[in-house]
Amino acid sequence: MMEAPVVISLGSVNVDFQVRTDHWPRPGETVLATDFLMISGGKAANIAYLCRKLGLGSRLLARLGDDLLADPALEPLQKIGVDLSGVRRVASSATGASLIAVRRDGDKAILLAANANEAWNSDDENAVAESIASSPKGSILAVDLEVPIRIVQRAIKAARENGHIVVLDPSPANRLEDDLYRLADYLTPNNTEAEQLTGIVVRTVDGGLRAGEALLKRGAQAALVKLGVEGCAFVSGGKRLHVRPEPQKTVDATGAGDAFAGALAVALLEQRGPEEAASYAVAAASIAVTRYGSQPSYPDRAELERAVRAVVVSKVN
Repeated sequence: MMEAPVVISLGSVNVDFQVRTDHWPRPGETVLATDFLMISGGKAANIAYLCRKLGLGSRLLARLGDDLLADPALEPLQKIGVDLSGVRRVASSATGASLIAVRRDGDKAILLAANANEAWNSDDENAVAESIASSPKGSILAVDLEVPIRIVQRAIKAARENGHIVVLDPSPANRLEDDLYRLADYLTPNNTEAEQLTGIVVRTVDGGLRAGEALLKRGAQAALVKLGVEGCAFVSGGKRLHVRPEPQKTVDATGAGDAFAGALAVALLEQRGPEEAASYAVAAASIAVTRYGSQPSYPDRAELERAVRAVVVSKVN
């Protein structure tokens, strides 16, 4: 019997230390906070978690430390059934840690200590390539830039050689190498990253579309520029679309971009068309912002399907 395709999630795994505050501290200021939360996080971990929650196979490729935070980082992923055979603990290294302050309006500020997320060696490059090459036909690679760029490049090339679709979150944007534009099937920057990559101000749908077109000129096959509560600007093959979710009150934007990438990968794995896949991505992100925390905010299948039906896709001339 042929093995079912999976979402291969490569990138960061952290423990999130999160609080809510009225405002972010100024230099020298102490700000009282509430709602302390310590949970599993990181872009790759969040994507792997969501894909599994939506009923698909997911495989995580990541590096952890050998400290006390390693188990909390993996526990929710283990419980939900993510394939962790590609996760290794690095001796004498700390697990990645993310310090997150969420304002009352739901916006967040993050300090990230990458730690073991950066601790990949040359043997790991081969292991990543082999894991991707051995993945079932039709699998999807979802990857971020919070691990060494050489690992990302090797992974994407292995995915392309084996016919796997690549979803690339260019975060942090200053790590995106020129050769990766043309190797990624779907590029998913947020508005700030799109501005950094293109120099185009992205404050409106039109700005997102123009930034997306600039990314295509650099070689990207499809660009989905995330616009927060406005959904995303989707540009590909002459199409200019605004994909807009049902209005929601933002409680916490943490992890919404990962929900976007994860749901996009799920829809593509299910062989949905690009426009429909973008609707799934926008719907998942719109749900994620309504709850506190990242993984605990992610929808199940029934909730996601309801939200997709409320998404509006508009062609923009």
